[in-house]
Amino acid sequence: MKTLSFILLLISTIAANARDTMDGIFNERIRTITVTAGNDFYAPPMAVLGSDDVLTIAFDHLSEEVEYMRYRVVRCDANWQPSSIAEAQWLDSFNESNITDYAFSGATTVHYVHYWFNFPNEDISPTMSGNYLIEVYPENDPDDVWFARRVMLSEQVAPISVSVTTQTDIDYNSGHQQLAITVDSERASVADPFNDITVMVAQNGRYDNEVALRQPLRMSGSRSIYEHQQPLIFEAGNEYRRMEVADINYPGMGVEEIAYAYPYYHFKLYNDLSRADASYSYDQTQHGRFYIRQYGSDDSDLNADYVVVHFALQMPELEGCRIFIDGDLTSRRFDAESIMAYNQLTGCYEKVLLLKQGAYNYQYLAVPTGANSGTTSIIEGNKYQTQNEYLIKVYTRGPLDRTDRLIGVTLITSQP
Repeated sequence: MKTLSFILLLISTIAANARDTMDGIFNERIRTITVTAGNDFYAPPMAVLGSDDVLTIAFDHLSEEVEYMRYRVVRCDANWQPSSIAEAQWLDSFNESNITDYAFSGATTVHYVHYWFNFPNEDISPTMSGNYLIEVYPENDPDDVWFARRVMLSEQVAPISVSVTTQTDIDYNSGHQQLAITVDSERASVADPFNDITVMVAQNGRYDNEVALRQPLRMSGSRSIYEHQQPLIFEAGNEYRRMEVADINYPGMGVEEIAYAYPYYHFKLYNDLSRADASYSYDQTQHGRFYIRQYGSDDSDLNADYVVVHFALQMPELEGCRIFIDGDLTSRRFDAESIMAYNQLTGCYEKVLLLKQGAYNYQYLAVPTGANSGTTSIIEGNKYQTQNEYLIKVYTRGPLDRTDRLIGVTLITSQP
């Protein structure tokens, strides 16, 4: 009997670890997911544990009828792997809640129902800081996850200071940016700051080039200092490209022409070109975000329509690389939704996406065969002047702990 119990536990552990814990949409009718911290459009998806902070998760379901949906949360470690600790240790309620707030779209060619809910709330309110994956599914089928979104609850007890320089350990005002980070854990109840802290650093909301720092270069009292470490050197990249599809009657930024073919309006963008060899040109962007907006509407969440957007990147076909569209519009994933196909007749990498009207940031990443991380060097170029966002998260786990506490989060923008 003990052997059978061990096998069942092992199978359960393997299944949990196989869970897709990235942001993702797994039902083609789910669209335009946003996670907003309070009223701050730019803030990361983080709430302070034990405060009045709430995150608002909103999304559309392409349908004319209401679908009854629920959500649950999955606790994850610093690397976004499902935690092995029991729910009772971090949750004092049932791990399931109904999504009850919704509204129907207005006079749109594509009908949808807009849903939203807040987290944490009276139904689900974790008692422990850390990473949480929110999974949404239909009421009658809990195993059919329609989408997942990453959120964080932080204690905010470890102040973080960050500096960014273009005079890096590998080049000087060329193609990289390098960070130096200091974490003060005096108020964070960390027994051994040199060994019990993990610092995660992400650039512009990307997952593929996120790095983990397990030990500081040195300590100064309660301050852990991370500097002159290779993982802290990032490709500088380039300012994100921008396009706008807010008006069906007028071609906005980046749009060459608009046509209607039942049941969608089609927006053909101007062909994009490689910027690898071009000079740097400053452009104020939102680092890969999108903003829903319909021209002339006072409620774009319900009145903005869904349109078909045609992307084209004009350049010779690359051997040994796949090309992906990166940005919140593709959930930052390298998958069928974001990969581009090369058209020999047009000489372009092409992609067609169904998007809600609004303003979008995006860039093109080249992913070498066999690699999991993309590079900006081939298409976008690496310009040291680029203003990048860096998200720094600080976790702690002692030698006897089974999970990671999140003790500090900060978001900074480089100013070379």
